[in-house]
Amino acid sequence: MTGQELDSSKPIVLRVGTIFYAQEAWEQLSKNVNLLICDSQTREEFFEDLKGKYSQVQYISRTYPSIAQTGRWDEELISHLPKSVISVSHTGAGYDQVDAHALRARSIQLSHLPKYVDNSTADTHVFLLLGALRNFNAGHHALYDGLWATHHKSGGVPVAHDPEGKVVGIVGLGGIGRNILKKLQPFGFKKFIYHNRKRLPEGEEDGAEYVSFDELLATADIISINVPLSEHTRDMFDDEVLSKAKPGVVIVNTARGPVINEEAFIKHLKSGHIRSAGIDVMTGEPYANMDLVKLPNVLALPHMGTHSYETIKKMEEGVVRNIISAIETGHVVNLVPEQQGHEFSKGCK
Repeated sequence: MTGQELDSSKPIVLRVGTIFYAQEAWEQLSKNVNLLICDSQTREEFFEDLKGKYSQVQYISRTYPSIAQTGRWDEELISHLPKSVISVSHTGAGYDQVDAHALRARSIQLSHLPKYVDNSTADTHVFLLLGALRNFNAGHHALYDGLWATHHKSGGVPVAHDPEGKVVGIVGLGGIGRNILKKLQPFGFKKFIYHNRKRLPEGEEDGAEYVSFDELLATADIISINVPLSEHTRDMFDDEVLSKAKPGVVIVNTARGPVINEEAFIKHLKSGHIRSAGIDVMTGEPYANMDLVKLPNVLALPHMGTHSYETIKKMEEGVVRNIISAIETGHVVNLVPEQQGHEFSKGCK
């Protein structure tokens, strides 16, 4: 659709990034809006298009992989958005690619999908946790390398551990953290402890015990990381913090890679201070640090936490619901925490 073909009676929506499974929801939406599909190939081209064919856009959706087209939605990019923009709807729970504060400064709402990914991410986390606890990654490598026949007993893989008697320390007992907790409870772990910046109401703790961060590090046999990436959590697990962890700890991260300092992570994995790890996220995604990935005591996946048909479809449909709500009520459904409490005008500054 070109600028000349716009129906002035309908809102203008710009979709940035490919959708895969929610075609029906988008087709229904397109009956009531002017739907523009972003075909900008570079950040510079996107900036030019925002002054040209996208200059009247009011509602924008974006996907995580669309960063290849536009780059990060930082203060620079947000300064190029037309004055007409009312909301940006991100297809995912984590939105570290987008500067929520810069959008807020321009009175542009940012929505995300905080509950849509809980089940799928928690399933992935439990798989990685049990796999790392049991040394399944080393077993896979031994089998693949043909060591079973020569090393006999399980390919020579070191004997691992069962869940019984182990303490799980959950860093970030939010929606995903609580989902992980419930999924782990039937496996017979001894105890669940957690640390948030603020203690949860007792009814939301689901049987986990609140402890200080240092106590969690010293006590947990398994550390489960479930915090969003922010200026407060980047390098949260640096060399000093990892040194405080219980010797032989298992660490599982399905949150964001930069929450752990990779150089320190590798150091402690090589020394055995961290016995094993399960990770679905890395700092340089999609360019993995192969020094980390190839360690025999690391079970790694290429960010597959939400890589399922059902979850992707739900997220894509959730974005449509956020757009419809913004059009009909002036407010997105899932406003990000950094923007809650702000009085948004119908338009933007």
